[in-house]
Amino acid sequence: MKDLIQKSFQTRAVHAGERAPAADYTPVSTPIYPSVGYLYESMDDMDAVFAGAKQGYVYSRYATPTVSAFEAAVASLEGAEAAQAYSSGMAAIHAALLAAGVKAGASVVAALDLYGATFTLLRSLLASLGVNVRMVDASDLEDVAAALAETQPAALLVETISNPLLKVADVPALAALAHRHGASLLVDNTFASPYLFNPLAHGADYVIHSATKYLSGHGDVLAGVVAASAENKNKLYEMNKLIGGVLGPFEAWLALRGLKTLPLRMRQQCQNAQRVAEWLNSHPRVSKVNYPGLPVHPQHDLAERLFEGKGSGGVLSFEIKDADKATAYRFMEALTLCLPATTLGDIYSLVLHPATSSHRSLTAEERLRIGIPDSLLRLSTGIESADDILADLESALARL
Repeated sequence: MKDLIQKSFQTRAVHAGERAPAADYTPVSTPIYPSVGYLYESMDDMDAVFAGAKQGYVYSRYATPTVSAFEAAVASLEGAEAAQAYSSGMAAIHAALLAAGVKAGASVVAALDLYGATFTLLRSLLASLGVNVRMVDASDLEDVAAALAETQPAALLVETISNPLLKVADVPALAALAHRHGASLLVDNTFASPYLFNPLAHGADYVIHSATKYLSGHGDVLAGVVAASAENKNKLYEMNKLIGGVLGPFEAWLALRGLKTLPLRMRQQCQNAQRVAEWLNSHPRVSKVNYPGLPVHPQHDLAERLFEGKGSGGVLSFEIKDADKATAYRFMEALTLCLPATTLGDIYSLVLHPATSSHRSLTAEERLRIGIPDSLLRLSTGIESADDILADLESALARL
């Protein structure tokens, strides 16, 4: 503000130090821009930004420079034209479904073994609003094709690697089927991350991430993001100006910082998960291991083809032989390195009981239908030494 020194102490306390002239330097890393509003010398310029005729910022519910930087980084890694960030992964999934045309009277075909909250979003909230929801085995292409033909849905929703049974979706084949019936293909790529796979390059229309997980990677930020074409990004952007599920600048900065080490973390986590899966698969106290990196996995060859040998992800699940819920709990309590936390994709190794956490909102019958017994545990391997992870699992199994 000009001539600020001539203003009162009260006014100077409010305005001093703000709105410095544009600098001739560039910060090495993106700053945090927490401002809600933005100024322009010309009101015509502000009007042009509001109209979308000029790039810029007017209000943080629309966009902020820090969030835009995170969106640009995700779009680059996913090979997308653009991306839209959200306050959580569930907000991102909900927005992508709406942008794809899911509304009252429309249909959605979705994989049966989705993340529990996504399953409930479809079967409870959206169904109550008049959306017809059809759940299918996404690994059975004939089942998917029949459901698409019968329902003519607005969207087909799958996970690249499913949560928690680690089924691998044949994205190229599913994209062809979806488009044949006029549906958009929505792919939750959280488990694979763009390190392993880029669904847009294989025909997907929207790629969704819980950025809380591998993208940010450190368990300290809640975020979601959708990567898409510029046209679909615009749908997401205009919708989110009304819904308001925006990502804050502090969270965007943390997610952007975490994203920089994604390839390093994912490489280590894939290697750790492979070793742990192989070890568990031969353990006498373990009756079943779900991991695409094992040759016995039904989609092992598909995973090798889609992920091009870079790994099979950092998450696996396994069943303790003859275990009930109490036994599963005792096992989790006996762990000292692997942490019993309700998330995944961190630098830490995390273990979870799906039946009572991620898929708690499902009925016992629904969990049985999907294949989630009380004996099932999900393990997200961190970046610790694989030897230390195995020693912790061995000690806990031995104490049962």
